[in-house]
This record gives sequence, C-alpha cells and structure tokens, in this order.
Amino acid sequence: MLSTGWIASVFVKDLLINPELRSSSDVSHTVVAVASSSSKANADKFIRETGIPGPCASYGSYEELVADPNVDVVYVATPHSHHFQNVMLVLGSGKHVLCEKAFTVNATQAKILCETAKKKNLFLMEAVWTRYFPLSVQIRELIRKGEIGEVLRVVADNSFGDDVEQKWGTKHRMVNKDLAGGCLLDLGIYSLTWVFQTLYHTLPREQRKPPSSVSAHMSLYHLTGADEATNILLTFPTSTPSNSAPPHQSHAVAMTNLRIASDPGQNRSSGPSIRISGTKGEIQVFGPAFRPEKYKIIPARQEGQETPAVKEVECQFPGNGMGMYWEADEVARCIRDGKLESDTMPWEESIVIMEVMDEVRRQGGLTYPEKIESTAYPVQM
Repeated sequence: MLSTGWIASVFVKDLLINPELRSSSDVSHTVVAVASSSSKANADKFIRETGIPGPCASYGSYEELVADPNVDVVYVATPHSHHFQNVMLVLGSGKHVLCEKAFTVNATQAKILCETAKKKNLFLMEAVWTRYFPLSVQIRELIRKGEIGEVLRVVADNSFGDDVEQKWGTKHRMVNKDLAGGCLLDLGIYSLTWVFQTLYHTLPREQRKPPSSVSAHMSLYHLTGADEATNILLTFPTSTPSNSAPPHQSHAVAMTNLRIASDPGQNRSSGPSIRISGTKGEIQVFGPAFRPEKYKIIPARQEGQETPAVKEVECQFPGNGMGMYWEADEVARCIRDGKLESDTMPWEESIVIMEVMDEVRRQGGLTYPEKIESTAYPVQM
C-alpha cells in the first residue's frame, strides 16, 4: 500500500475478505507492506486500524516500500496530482502497479507510464473498480448481444451536493489545484467510465474509435479555480454493437457537480444515475455511478403489443465489501498469467479518456501548476 489515506483503507478491508465468498477461489491477496510518506508511525497505525494480519512491514517512505523484495504489486492511492511521480518510482523499482483513478493529470503522463511499463515488462492498470463489478460486466454483455438494439445515447451523472465553501474550503484535495483538485478528475471520471464502457468498450478492440467531437462547459470554483461543475457532450462516429457508420452516430452526456447531487435525498428515489438508450429499449443503472447497486432493462413497446415486462437485477456485495476486491482479483489473474494490461481497462482506453479530459480542461480553462502537469521524472512534489 503506497499511501495510507481513506481509499487505501477501503481497498485493504476488501482485500481481507475471503475471496471464496465471491467465487474467486483461484486467487488470494496478502498485504505485506504499507508506506506513509509522513512517518512509519502512520503506517503502523494504518495496519492496526485496518486489521492487516502479520507479518506486514511498515515504512515511513515510498522508497523503502518499493525496495521491499516481498512486494509483488503496489497499489498507488495518493492524490492523482502525484500519480505520475509515484508510479514512475514503482515501475523503476521493478514492481507491478495498480494506480488509482484518475490515472494521471494529463494524457502525455499516461502515455509515458504505459511506455515505461511495456519497456520494463511490468503490469500496470488504472484502478477503475466500477468496470469489474459483475453488474458492469453484465451490462456490457447485454449491449454486445443487442438486448436493447443499437445504442445511440448514454447519459451519466456523478455529482455530490455539498456546501463547497464550508465543507471543502480551499485546502481540501477536492478543490485544491496543487493536488489537481476539481470534480472532473475525481468524480467526472466515473461519468466518462460509463460512457466509454458502453459506447466504446462494447465494440471489438479494432473497431473502437475515440469521440469525433467533444464539447464541454465548466464552472470554476471562485476560491481556488478548480472546477466545481463540468458537463460534457460527446459524439462517437459509430454506434454499438453493430459498429454502424453514420447516420448511426452515438451521443453521450457526462455530468459532474460539487453543489448538486445525483441523488439529493440519498434514498435512491431520484431515478437512475445512468441511462443507456438503444433502439429496442433502455438500461437504467441505479445507485452512485462509482458503486452501482442495480439495473433495469426496459424493452421498447412495439405497436399492437402489451407493455413489456421490466427486468430488474441487483448487485450483490459478498462479505459486505465495497466492491474493490473484483478489480484486485483482476490484477492477481493478470500478473499470474503474465499479462501487462487488463483487457477490461486497457492502456489505450485509459489514454483516450485522459485525452478527452485534457480537451475538456482546455475548453474550460482549467490548468494546474507546472510541476503537476510535468512529464519530467523525478520532480519533488
């Protein structure tokens, strides 16, 4: 574990759940080392509070962690402002990497990480955990099989309603530009995840084409200049699953906001957070975009027919986990099988999504400090 923040603790607790509860008897996980950049005492505290069984080494620097010969793969859980520097450190030490989303701050950094991993023959994956949920896998397969016909539109929202000034102020990572703050890289990545895993990833790899146009509207937080609201309209040159060329283009709307919520009552009564619309019906996904809880298949009514039945499927979380263990299982299997990247979150797709976010930031006028955008290594952060 490289970093001891909240997301690292959630990930560890999922790793410690018996994999057989989720029918993953072919892999298991052992946490052998934890590092905090501030002190060894923080790493020790993290080990105690998460219940990691011994032996587990604790370190007060990341350099010590990556030098540990017992470590096979490092989970990078730092703010995304630091991902490029941290992952370069890990790859340089000959360790495999699972790096939290957003993968990097810009696409050029992402390309360098992938090139470095390939050169060193090391596994690297962006930790987009949502893609590995059984629910996500099922939805992608339904689209490929033509369950709702030709998919022509996806609308995805991942927004948190908060009093931004009171809750985040100016120093919190969500709004701090020194930590690449803002809702696009932290929350909007999940809206884009749903857009890409439905309209892009459902096509065979050789048929996938990036968006032919991207139009974005962004509102910047008046105290720091980070984005507090971002809305993106994307056009893909083909539709899915038939790879139909124009006039069958597909469109998507990806939204995120810090002041209004996808589900303001937090009681799942606000309707779906994702709507996937096809010529023969629609798939609606409920719950937060990052941790979906159920979906509905709503067939289109045909003239002269009775109203078709709606099918509802819930996502189960074995062992009362958050659901991060499914991506961990993928990492273990890929490393076991000698793969350098995951077919479900390939390097090329991480880069394309980063390129979209680069364009969104360009249109919105959002820039970060030079050392955060830098592709030089090492840079003191």
